[in-house]
Amino acid sequence: MGCTCSKERLVHEDPAVLAAQTCFNVSEIQGLYELFKELSSSAVDDGLISKEKFQLCLLGSSKIQSLFADRVFHLFDSKNNGVIEFGEFVRALSVFHPVAPQEQKAAFAFQIYDLWQTGFIERDEVRELILALLRESDLILSADLIEAIIDQAFKEADLKGDGKIDLEEWNEFAAQNPSILKNMTIPYLKGLDTQFPRG
Repeated sequence: MGCTCSKERLVHEDPAVLAAQTCFNVSEIQGLYELFKELSSSAVDDGLISKEKFQLCLLGSSKIQSLFADRVFHLFDSKNNGVIEFGEFVRALSVFHPVAPQEQKAAFAFQIYDLWQTGFIERDEVRELILALLRESDLILSADLIEAIIDQAFKEADLKGDGKIDLEEWNEFAAQNPSILKNMTIPYLKGLDTQFPRG
């Protein structure tokens, strides 16, 4: 019975409304729906993307622990109910669309780094993310080098010199260093209607 209700919610998502709220056109949203159906049925066909399915799609395994994947899942799951519904999926992916404004991309990236959701990026958060990424990639950097990286980042981004980076400072930093938002654009999101044709 839960599955039927979930699927009914998906069917009633109006592509025109989603198109008005995102960078996608109606045809792209229909293509995204085909992708969503494929992803949401990867383990259990319930019309939802659970954290395990998300990690399986993103990392190739639901058993791998990834702080980055956890943060991204949390941002996609805007209702904070432990699953990603189709509307959440479309709205979050819109940030990664090639025509999405840089400000949206920067704000999403800021939220990834703001681990404790305080509205600031602090040194400990950056350190925790760096250490997690190093563990996940099997790279080894000395503690001194990690601190040097953090020092340099804060030297460039912490314009107020208060030991934390707010959204305004982050936006300025991203504008001066566009490469930090490079992974915030997925070129394949434009033209999804041809990649996942309906039918």
